[in-house]
This record gives sequence, C-alpha cells and structure tokens, in this order.
Amino acid sequence: MVLAAAIRFRHSSSVTGKNVVMNESTHASTEAADHPRFAKPQRVAFVQSSWHRDIVESCRLSFLAEIAARHIAPAQVDLFEVPGSFEIPLHVQILAKTRRYTAIVAAGLVVDSGVRGFVADTVIRALMDVQLRTEVPVFSAVVTPDEFDETDAGSDFLRKHFAARGVEVAEACANTLLSLERLRGQVAAGIV
Repeated sequence: MVLAAAIRFRHSSSVTGKNVVMNESTHASTEAADHPRFAKPQRVAFVQSSWHRDIVESCRLSFLAEIAARHIAPAQVDLFEVPGSFEIPLHVQILAKTRRYTAIVAAGLVVDSGVRGFVADTVIRALMDVQLRTEVPVFSAVVTPDEFDETDAGSDFLRKHFAARGVEVAEACANTLLSLERLRGQVAAGIV
C-alpha cells in the first residue's frame, strides 16, 4: 500500500513559530509489542533519496529500529540510494520486478518550490502503479513541506518528522505483509 500524499496536515512549529504544511500525518507509534510481527522472514528494499540525506536518513534509521522490534533483522533490509525523489520510482520498479523483495520502502524530501507539487504527485502515482502492476507492496515516506526552512530549527523539525514517518512506514509494512499473507492463504483455499 502506498501511503499517499493526499492527506495533509498543518503543524505549528514551536521552534520557528511558522505553520508548516506537510503531505503526511505525524501520528505517533505506540509500543511495538502492541503491533503484529512480520508474518515470516521478509526481505525489504529501502530506496532513499540522497538529496538532503541528513534529514531523510532519520526515516531509514527509525524504520530499521521499528522493524527490529518486530523481529526482522536490519540485515534483511537492502539500502539503495538515488540522487533525488524523482529517481525513486524507476529503482522501485526494477527492484519489484526481481521478485527478491516482499516489500519496498521509498523515502525522499521534495522541496524545490517551482516543481514540488509536480514531483511529489508524479512520484506517488508512479509508486502506486508499480505496486499494482507487480503486487509487491510499496510504501512511501516521500515528504513535501509547503515551506522548507533550511535553518537548524527547520531541519530538526523535518528530521523528527522523518523519524516518525519511519516508524509509521514500518508499522504499515508489517501490517500489510501480514494481511497479504492471510489474503493469499484465503485465495489459495478458495475462501475468497
């Protein structure tokens, strides 16, 4: 399931005093013990943009910590780095076609003011297309702030947001893989 950019939220930063509009919610995770584990050993591809790596990296690190709490070893996650978010979908498609991965996560920060909306929409739609064509779940942590504050305070805010997205993507990944395993079992048994 691609976590689409259709949901937007407005967050007032106590550090900068500015309203920041993002394309995804910052719903916090509860303890990992309350959530299902990965259904069986899985292999995950994590495709990350190197544009603003210092910010985007916090997503990958929190993702790895959360899936480790769900009993999937970080060694089962392969990292692929691309120049920017626009390059993510092609890499995701090639990885999905290998059938080596049970899930693929995409993380990037889109901030160019002139083309920000176009790039974000294009990336999200392309990720959804890959998922539907290949039946490999693709999860998006591609974030698009309406305003990009390059100060330390703004970067810290985005790092925290990406860390929260990493946890959310790990939760979505674990829950989706479990759900798909059940569904495929029901289809094979002729129940559905």
